[in-house]
Amino acid sequence: MKSLFAFLVLSILSFDASAQVKNNQQESIERAVVQLKDALLSGNADQLKAISSSHLSYGHSNGLIEDQKAFVETLISGKSVFLSIDLSDQTIDLVDNTAIVRHSLYAKTKNDGVLGEVRLKVLMIFQKEKGSWKLLARQAVKIPV
Repeated sequence: MKSLFAFLVLSILSFDASAQVKNNQQESIERAVVQLKDALLSGNADQLKAISSSHLSYGHSNGLIEDQKAFVETLISGKSVFLSIDLSDQTIDLVDNTAIVRHSLYAKTKNDGVLGEVRLKVLMIFQKEKGSWKLLARQAVKIPV
């Protein structure tokens, strides 16, 4: 009877520890999404490089695909500027060292000097690299009005 009780206690503690690890991972990927949002708003090269993978594939809603170098250059050059970004309906699915993030994005922009607004559905893949989440891939599609 004691061994059954000990087994149940260990099982509960193990389940609780597993849930805590998953919760911590969830929070860390949420922080990475916020870091990406802040980097997009700042247009700061160091922040953009820090949150993105050197293997980045960044897909825009118009079909343009950029690698990390082009992604950073577009934002630091002022060619594409985010004035504000609001995210909603976010979901995160963690699979080992990979996170699948989906959300709706509404942003005010200034592209090539022209003010605009975008409403997008975004899929992002983050991968853990040396203990940090890095944006590996991103694809956006326009939300029909």
